Amino acid sequence: MAKRKSLDDLCSEVIDELKKKIYKPIYILTGDEGYYIDIISDYIAENILDESEKAFNQHIIYGIDADVSRIIETARRFPMMANHQVVIVKEAQNLKKIEELEVYVKSPLKSTILVICHKIQPSGSGKGGEKAKKFFTQAAKIGVLFESKKLYDYQIPEWITIYLSNKGISIPPAPAELLKDYLGNDLSKIANELDKLIITLPPDTKKITTPHIEQNIGISKDFNRFELTKVIGQRNILVANRIADHFAKNPGGNHITITLSSIHQYFLKLFRYHFLEDKSERNVAVELGINPFFVNEYKAATRIYNPSKCVQVFALLREYDMRSKGLNNESTDNGELLRELLWRIMH
Repeated sequence: MAKRKSLDDLCSEVIDELKKKIYKPIYILTGDEGYYIDIISDYIAENILDESEKAFNQHIIYGIDADVSRIIETARRFPMMANHQVVIVKEAQNLKKIEELEVYVKSPLKSTILVICHKIQPSGSGKGGEKAKKFFTQAAKIGVLFESKKLYDYQIPEWITIYLSNKGISIPPAPAELLKDYLGNDLSKIANELDKLIITLPPDTKKITTPHIEQNIGISKDFNRFELTKVIGQRNILVANRIADHFAKNPGGNHITITLSSIHQYFLKLFRYHFLEDKSERNVAVELGINPFFVNEYKAATRIYNPSKCVQVFALLREYDMRSKGLNNESTDNGELLRELLWRIMH
């Protein structure tokens, strides 16, 4: 079975065609991950036309301020003293009746490159719904339909590793996990922070380490959610409580809801591990979505937490999530709730 292409690969294919001056009349860039949408639309905006051509032939339209008739009217203009005109519709998810652009798709102007940037929320919300999807399908027949989907949390460390590798920088698994835990899965935000880290690397240094991250991003290598789940897996109550105390004193980036989610994801992996028939390092890494570097850590934790205990932990997490939101809890603060939860998990 052929390996499924990554979003990086698909994005590169679109860019490579553009570099070869192979232009399609319409580009539909849609999805809940804006990073790739911005890469493609920015490349088109910066590279298709010469600077002298852009004044008359490049049009940026915002969906919230425009209507379909204006976009069609603009797209049907002929370029002035240039071979092409570029029309980029940003925030097209705010465009009313976007499906009516199908009229233009049926008879596009070959000299126009129309780019629709349709960023949707993870829930899939956005104007148009099924009608918009039908329009996208029609547009794909004559142009490019690029669907930019949010990466899952477990995919982020690998994405970080590849992003840095493409810039000649390496990063070990542990610091990559630390960055994922702190930065989340917003690729634009991650790329921005990685670029800052690269700039701050000492001369002739081609490796990002945990101390470097700690010094330049402000993440504590000892007090973070990645380290918390690790010590829970080791049943290290003393260190877990130290981390909980740190979270209580520094609530800004350590909201209890996010911490509970991290613990839930950790125990979900432990629970799944118990029922894997093939417990080889490679298969465990693939099935749990973790770097092979961490397989032994999870394996050791499953000796402490059997399936029954994992189910108990899931119930505890639900209980403390509700309590953190005020249900059956009138006075206990979130710091104390987390310490109490950790004690119950590890006993």
